[in-house]
Amino acid sequence: MTDLMGRGAGHAPAVRLILASASSARRAVLEAAGLTFEARAVGVDEAEAKRSAAAEGYTAGECALLLAGLKAARVRDPDALVLGCDQLLVCEDRWFDKPPSLAAARETLLALRGRRHVLATAIVAWRGGREVWRHLAEPRLTMRPFSDAFLDAYLAAEGERLLPSVGAYRLEGPGVQLFARIEGEHAAILGLPLLPLLDFLRGHGALLS
Repeated sequence: MTDLMGRGAGHAPAVRLILASASSARRAVLEAAGLTFEARAVGVDEAEAKRSAAAEGYTAGECALLLAGLKAARVRDPDALVLGCDQLLVCEDRWFDKPPSLAAARETLLALRGRRHVLATAIVAWRGGREVWRHLAEPRLTMRPFSDAFLDAYLAAEGERLLPSVGAYRLEGPGVQLFARIEGEHAAILGLPLLPLLDFLRGHGALLS
């Protein structure tokens, strides 16, 4: 019997897949889609890369693609298909970083309150020491003008679970209550554009077509 990865019982998939990320949200997206993969955390100086990209006039999307490519390139496994991902939040030309504390998370949410922001969500695939595919998704999310009382209750309920999120929210949790409008693929909002990736994997022989 053959599964979705195009392999028979007891056999390895035709293409080994490595996710160059420690993100639990991205792992969950791939696992829910039925993919077999290995996750590897990689080290990239994101702050320096962002500073350089901004100085050179990169857009947030271009910077996200740059960072995703740097992460994929750090995995030294020429026989595997390596996926690097990155996500930048931009609101009114300001780029946001992951909040280091709950106080910083509060400041982020206050800055986004009542405004629309874009999640520049990039994925880059490397194989055999070169880039073979890239994709950029740009979901748009509009926060409602929530009250200070709601914000206080939200921060108390979510706590440090917000800190790994660049926008200080989790759509898979109470964070969905922050929003008036959401445009874009849910998986891309979580950090990985899944539908374009699945289409690429089918064309690359990693999934049954």
